[in-house]
Amino acid sequence: MEQVRNLTPATTSGIIASSVYSGGKRIADIAIEQAGEWAAKPGHVVWIGLLEPDRNLLLRVQAQFHLHDLAIEDAEHPHARPKIEQYGDALFIVARTAQLIDGRVTFGETHLFVGTGYIVSVRHGPSTSYAAVRQHWESCPHSLAKGEDFVLYAILDFIVDNYMPVLEQIEDEVEAIEDKVLLKPMTGSDIERLYMLRRDLLRLRNAALPLVEVCRRLTSADLPQVHAAMHPLFRDVTDHIRTVQEKIDSLREVLAFAFEASLLVGQSQETAISKKLASWAAILAVPTAFAGIYGMNFSDMPELKMEYGYPTVLTAIALICAFLYWRFKKNGWL
Repeated sequence: MEQVRNLTPATTSGIIASSVYSGGKRIADIAIEQAGEWAAKPGHVVWIGLLEPDRNLLLRVQAQFHLHDLAIEDAEHPHARPKIEQYGDALFIVARTAQLIDGRVTFGETHLFVGTGYIVSVRHGPSTSYAAVRQHWESCPHSLAKGEDFVLYAILDFIVDNYMPVLEQIEDEVEAIEDKVLLKPMTGSDIERLYMLRRDLLRLRNAALPLVEVCRRLTSADLPQVHAAMHPLFRDVTDHIRTVQEKIDSLREVLAFAFEASLLVGQSQETAISKKLASWAAILAVPTAFAGIYGMNFSDMPELKMEYGYPTVLTAIALICAFLYWRFKKNGWL
C-alpha cells in the first residue's frame, strides 16, 4: 500500500470529519485542500462531513471537486423539499431529517454531493450525527470498499431509520390520547395538541415521501455514479420509506378517530345531562301544577271543604312523582 503521509485537517468550524478510505479502511484524516488529490487516486474514497458550514468552507470544498455553482448555492440555504439533481459528473441530493424536540417534530436537512471518489455531507438544523454511520461501516470494510455510492446508501438509510424513533414517541402519545378520550371529552388544550400532532405527522410525511423518487432515480441506469450492484440497497431504502408512510397514515387516522370519538362522547354526555334535566323538570312540574291550581283565590273551588283533602293531594303528588321517577329510571334517563 502507498505510504500515507501524516495529514491532519485544519481546525475549521463546520468540519466534522474529513477522511480518505482505501479498500474500505480509513487510511488518513486529511485537510480539505488535499481532498481532490486523494479522490483522484484509483480505489480511494474521500468522505467529508460538514455541519452548517459557512460560504467560505463550501467554496473550499467546491474547488476540490469542481462542484457546480448552483449546487453550492443550494447547499448554503435549506430547501423545503427533498430532491436529486445531476450536475455534470456529480449528484446533489437533499434529504430532510427529523427529531422530536419539546413535543414537536423539528426538521433539519442533509445535502449530499456524490461523485467519483468522494462524498460530502452537509448538515443543517436538527439531525443525528453521522458518526455512528462511520463507526458502524468502518467495522465492515468489505461493505465500505464498495465505494461512495455505498456511503450514500448508508446515509440515506440512516436518515430514514431515524424517522421511526420519532414515530414511536408520537405513537405512545397517541395511545395515551386514545385511552383518555373514552373517559371524558377533550379540553381545548387536548384538541390543540391533537391538531399539532396531525400537522407534524403530515409534515413528516411530506419530508419522507419524496425520498421514494430520489431512490427511484438512484436505481435508474442513467446515473453512472451509482453502480447496478447498489440498486437493491436503494430499493430497500424505498421499502423503509413506505413503512414510514404507512405508519404516519395509520397514526393520522387514529388521531382523526380520536377526535371524532371525543365529539361523540361529549355529545353523549350532553344528551344524558339533557335527559336528566328534562326528567327532573317533569317530576317537579307535578307539585308545581297542584300548587298553582290550589293557589288560586277562588271561594268556590271543589275539595276545599274536604276533611282529608290536604293529605289526599299530598299523597297524589307523591304517587305521581314516584311513578314518573320509576318510569324515567327504567328508561335510563335518571
